[in-house]
Amino acid sequence: MTLINWLSLVAVCSLGAMSPGPSLAVVIKHTVNGSRLHGVATAWAHALGIGLYACLTVFGLAVLLTRHPALFQLVTWAGAGYLAWLGVKSLRAGRYKPDPKAASATAGGLADAARDGAMISVLNPKIALFFIALFSQFVSVDSSTPERWLMAATAFVIDGSWYSIVAIVLSQAAILARFRANGHWV
Repeated sequence: MTLINWLSLVAVCSLGAMSPGPSLAVVIKHTVNGSRLHGVATAWAHALGIGLYACLTVFGLAVLLTRHPALFQLVTWAGAGYLAWLGVKSLRAGRYKPDPKAASATAGGLADAARDGAMISVLNPKIALFFIALFSQFVSVDSSTPERWLMAATAFVIDGSWYSIVAIVLSQAAILARFRANGHWV
């Protein structure tokens, strides 16, 4: 893989990570309702799911999802159900109430944040479709195993880094106060 090709991959992965969607909402939710650490835990767990799909794609396994519509539908419906469950849970939580204990990074809270981050990416089969379209431009029969790992690692690092930046920026005191005032909608 040439440097130009890799930089092209970096650009496309960056744009994919930066596009708003359910992943961003989950990172914001855990940053606002938990802490910076909760947001970063969500970010890197999400990146693990992205890395998983990237690996599956560069090594050819994501094609299974596209060739077996029932499997694709199963993952799609599981993802939709999970998003609905997160939405109901968020609406039932009500308005944010400052609680110093809630803002501390408890093990259970971090585990919940990581679970939500991983699930929001793993249960989104459209990510596999994105990577199939993306990596078809970069992976060839001649691509070596290290090149394939580099492509998957690139997607993983960019995703985790982007959402970590989001968590760090949103956890600044002035920004966090605004979000917490409207936190029940996040």
